[in-house]
Amino acid sequence: MHIFWLVLWIVCLTIFLLFTFVIAFGAPFLPILRHQVKPALDMIDLKPGQTLLELGSGDGRILIAAAQRGFSAIGYELNPLLVIYSWLITRRYRKQVKVIWGNYWQKDWPRADGIFVFLLQPYMEKLDKKIMQYKHRPVKLVSFAFTINSRKPSKKIKGLYLYTYK
Repeated sequence: MHIFWLVLWIVCLTIFLLFTFVIAFGAPFLPILRHQVKPALDMIDLKPGQTLLELGSGDGRILIAAAQRGFSAIGYELNPLLVIYSWLITRRYRKQVKVIWGNYWQKDWPRADGIFVFLLQPYMEKLDKKIMQYKHRPVKLVSFAFTINSRKPSKKIKGLYLYTYK
């Protein structure tokens, strides 16, 4: 019986660490609210065939909603459990959706017409600098809840902020 509790403790600790270590890179897993998905995609205003890049794609709900609108969607996620989960639930859209396991700060981003993030405030200026160096501009950024202090959003609706990079 002691082995059972030891294994359970190790499993719980592992899951806890997988969901908390990502804070050092951007944000813990906090999914966007379901009622915010439609306004976020409406705000970014992409056309079918265009590409959405989601930085910290979590459970894949934005990726699925983007695919349902006819967008190509690429999501970066650092938590391997969420990568597996989102890969599984986005499989039916595999021609339109790609889930990448990795740290988006250290990667060259693929060409995208729009970017969606739900980052913590301390990382927003770093994101702005990364987008300014992004070779595939123009691009639109929609941020949920947090702003880029040094930049004025083009539009604000229900906790969503649109930034346009030319």
